[in-house]
Amino acid sequence: MNPEKIETAFSLMEEAITTIERSLDTSFFDAYIENAENLVDDAKVRVIDQTPDKKTVAKIEALYQDILQLDLQKEEWRKLTQLLLLHGSKKEGLQPNHQLTPDSIGFLFVFLIEQLSQTKELRIFDPAVGMGNLLLTVVIGLQQAGYHAQGIGVDIDDTLLAIAAANGALMAETLQLFHQDSLHDLLVDPVEIAMGDLPVGYYPNDEQAEKFITHAEKEHSYAHHLLLEQSMHYVKPAGYGLFLVPSNFLETEQGPLLEKWLGKKVYLQGIIQLPDELFQSEHSRKSILLLQNTGADAKQVDKVLLVKLPTLKEPAKVSSFFKEFEDWKSSNL
Repeated sequence: MNPEKIETAFSLMEEAITTIERSLDTSFFDAYIENAENLVDDAKVRVIDQTPDKKTVAKIEALYQDILQLDLQKEEWRKLTQLLLLHGSKKEGLQPNHQLTPDSIGFLFVFLIEQLSQTKELRIFDPAVGMGNLLLTVVIGLQQAGYHAQGIGVDIDDTLLAIAAANGALMAETLQLFHQDSLHDLLVDPVEIAMGDLPVGYYPNDEQAEKFITHAEKEHSYAHHLLLEQSMHYVKPAGYGLFLVPSNFLETEQGPLLEKWLGKKVYLQGIIQLPDELFQSEHSRKSILLLQNTGADAKQVDKVLLVKLPTLKEPAKVSSFFKEFEDWKSSNL
């Protein structure tokens, strides 16, 4: 990937988005969506009630031609959209649950899915897809590794979902996206892999939460507990789930409720604690939870994988983890 090419593309896209933002008097993210839809629609600016004006349209469409001449590939589009959304997030001030998942974690998910998968045909389900960065990172990474991977995502936030759809269109990657509360019945066929960077907090709909084993009796239930249970419901027998959860997920007051579900419906096969360097505080640290559905030839491993990654910045230490995981898998799965 050519950094200068990405830098040029970023400048052109940022100018186009900012021009739309000012012309339509809208937010950065709405302008981002409009810009992406224009590019996909033959690089033509959509005009409603003579807005934007002809001069502005000409300026934006000239920028589009410069962008198209760069001939960006799928992974270059993915990197570009991530940089633009990070830039927009600073302007708009996103809540923590809506922040982009770092590339390094996405690439780690790709490695883990490659290690765990028994087939090259993979449907990947993300129950809290947000802007789609993690799902697209994983799907494109798997495709580059020779897999036929399709992404499926659900989110209740229509703006975030529109961004995910726009990003997929820019990358010529068809995502199956649903705008709804992920904790209601979903029109999702059984998948090989469920994964996600789960939003942390309380789920306000107590009546709906009562349908889950992990619901709390005397207070709102943890949304990330419910989402774990819901996600694995749509995974095939012996299929896997990979989820980012708070590192202290078993130590909270609702931890026993999660343990009760873990013992009944799924196997807890591993916990990979992510490097401290990725998080601003001890409270915000996360781990990757490795779950496997019951059924078929699945069983609880004799030795649950418990490992802490010291860093994702030093290739030798990352390679050491890869070897450790491969050895654990060959002995236990």
